[in-house]
Amino acid sequence: RRASARSFRMSSSMPAERPSCANFGSGPCAKRPGWSLEGSVGDAALGRSHRSSIGKAKLLACCEETKAILGLPDDYLVGIVPASDTGAVEMVMWSMLGPRPVDICFWETFGKTWYDDAVNQLGLSDVREISAPFGSLPDLSQTDASHDIVFTFNGTTGGAKVPSLDWISDEREGLTICDATSAIFGMDMTPWHKLDVVTYSWQKVLGGEGAHGMLILGPRAVARLESYKPPRPLPKIFRLCKGDGTLNGGIFKGETINTPSMMCVEDYLDALRWAKSIGGLPALLAKSAANFKVLADFEAKTGWLEFLCAVPEHRSNTSVCFKMKAPSGEPMGSDAVAKFRKLLEQKGVCFDIGAYRDAPPGLRIWCGATIEASDLQALTGWMEWAYAQVAAA
Repeated sequence: RRASARSFRMSSSMPAERPSCANFGSGPCAKRPGWSLEGSVGDAALGRSHRSSIGKAKLLACCEETKAILGLPDDYLVGIVPASDTGAVEMVMWSMLGPRPVDICFWETFGKTWYDDAVNQLGLSDVREISAPFGSLPDLSQTDASHDIVFTFNGTTGGAKVPSLDWISDEREGLTICDATSAIFGMDMTPWHKLDVVTYSWQKVLGGEGAHGMLILGPRAVARLESYKPPRPLPKIFRLCKGDGTLNGGIFKGETINTPSMMCVEDYLDALRWAKSIGGLPALLAKSAANFKVLADFEAKTGWLEFLCAVPEHRSNTSVCFKMKAPSGEPMGSDAVAKFRKLLEQKGVCFDIGAYRDAPPGLRIWCGATIEASDLQALTGWMEWAYAQVAAA
């Protein structure tokens, strides 16, 4: 039985234990445990060309190690592209969308952006909106297998994820384009053959740096690129094909479209080495699940904290979103939520956990694999203390 408004769990005593790392933001996310500037990126090819043999070798290693850790099919390609996950998604939309109707599924900020861009920037005439409010999933069975489908695997700003890919037909005619930036390495996204395009950035589950995007293409996506010429100009950083209309395969062999940061490249390689050292993808998924459990157990006993997503199997285990209740039992207002967060920041025990700017007032706490469960456990004590301070004001 959940606590009633009269028995909210809180503590006026300041905890003795502090998180060893107070970075719980949802992007850029906490660095891996044990990360250090010299120890982690000291071997970066700084001052060297990304076209040099050492530069290309490191960029190629990013692609190959990613493919190996994720267990992608042999005929899937992995490349590094400009402008973070946003750049990767936009590159795909501008290059591939048009020959078929498009279903765009969204339930939070970024998915809505992809819908708005398809309609207002690309000017596509046959686009269906399949949407739901923050914290909910739409009925994904409404998607049409003859259409291209664009969706976000995990709603970073809404705290709701796709529980499985069963709704995607193996007999589909259209492409599936998946923005996976806060899901990949933190959620089971298999079977991969359900996804023709996957995009993400380095700054989420592996705790890398921003500005670089990752693009994974299946054979059906490659066939679309080589058979469809978009009726629109494509900026250089969006061009995935050569002048003769064939795929620019170099992008998937470490030959980036524009100049990457070799410091960031080394940092991503360090994250991949760390992932491999702790047991690869299964260990990453297990860490994120264990982190989520700490917060789920805490939510169940506080009374004043409530998941934004009401359906347990739809709840994100990386970008965990909460609503808060005032002592009266009513929803806590944005000013009180801000005061709660500020108290934690002032004590140096928790940073960057505010809900996204257009989401309902509340908290968003990152639980990806670079977070330690012990730090989340320590944080819960401080959350009880901060709530008591706000409730007494």
